[in-house]
Amino acid sequence: MNKTLTEVSRTDTPRSDYDSPWKEAITLYFQPFLEFFFPTVHDAINWNRGYEFLDTEFQKIAQDAETGQTSSDKLVKVWLKNGQETWLLIHIEVQSQAEIDFPRRMYIYNYRIYDLYSQHALSLAVLADDNPAWRPTEYNYERLGGQVIFRFPTVKLLDYTEETLNESQNPFAVIVAAHRENQNTRNDLQRRYREKVQIAKSLYQRGYERQDIIKLFRLIDWLIALPEPMERNFTQEIHQFEEERRMPYISSVERFAIQRGLEQGLEQGLEQGLEQGLEQGLEQGLEQGLEQGLEQGLEQGKLQKSRENLLDVLQVRFDTVPDGLVEGINQINDEATLTRLHREAITINSLEDFQELVNDVG
Repeated sequence: MNKTLTEVSRTDTPRSDYDSPWKEAITLYFQPFLEFFFPTVHDAINWNRGYEFLDTEFQKIAQDAETGQTSSDKLVKVWLKNGQETWLLIHIEVQSQAEIDFPRRMYIYNYRIYDLYSQHALSLAVLADDNPAWRPTEYNYERLGGQVIFRFPTVKLLDYTEETLNESQNPFAVIVAAHRENQNTRNDLQRRYREKVQIAKSLYQRGYERQDIIKLFRLIDWLIALPEPMERNFTQEIHQFEEERRMPYISSVERFAIQRGLEQGLEQGLEQGLEQGLEQGLEQGLEQGLEQGLEQGLEQGKLQKSRENLLDVLQVRFDTVPDGLVEGINQINDEATLTRLHREAITINSLEDFQELVNDVG
């Protein structure tokens, strides 16, 4: 029986992915990205010469920098209108709170680019956090009369008004709107659902081409995650909307969702099932071993999914889950216990209280 939106609002809000959609969005829409966030940089580039993503080079920089941080970064080679080759380091910072070390990391990445490749790079930062007061723009230090000052242009997603986002045809107006609604609706699934529907419908109202609607729909789906029952309602509502407008794009979106689910299920089930099945097959016969292994693998996959759902709830409610608690949850091998803990996680007052519940299980 399908749950109503009111009933499902009592369940967990899935953890949304930040890095993947931002990286893909920049890859798909690099020129619109600069046009939207850094128009002066955009206008200085000779777009007729194209551009080149330097993913391999950036991985070398990130490994050598040893900052201990992961983030959404892209390194891109462009040519300016004066013919000069320039490298752009684009950094998307999604920290939920101000990070004192952020300017230093920007400086380290920049000087490592020159150190390894003898290229002067322009570092650009998009601050996607929800702290309006945090606006780093430089790193500097002084020793005995000597001084180093490193400045980097930044934009703050909070500065873009709703009117600006609604009126712009740039794809990043949609991405910014989705990113901000994900932050604003973490504890309100009803509003989260409504905003995701509204943003998805706006793709058609903005006059985007079919392929852009499908690409942006995928990015929105990553940024604003909903529980599975709500996702089904969401898909049905968009499907009805498309029928009314005679714009049947949802079939492509549905195929993407089905393909994503099948890939995750097959990867999880086959990897665990075949591994255990082959091991048992050596002792009891290949056919019997594969059958038993697949059954056990699918069961383990179900348990692992329940653990991940439980951890998602805790992370949404309390931001950070201690390693000891994560380890305790990962040692639970009973589906009924994980289901009970999942319900408790939705309303429990603190991580300390939840740790006691997990300890009682052990």
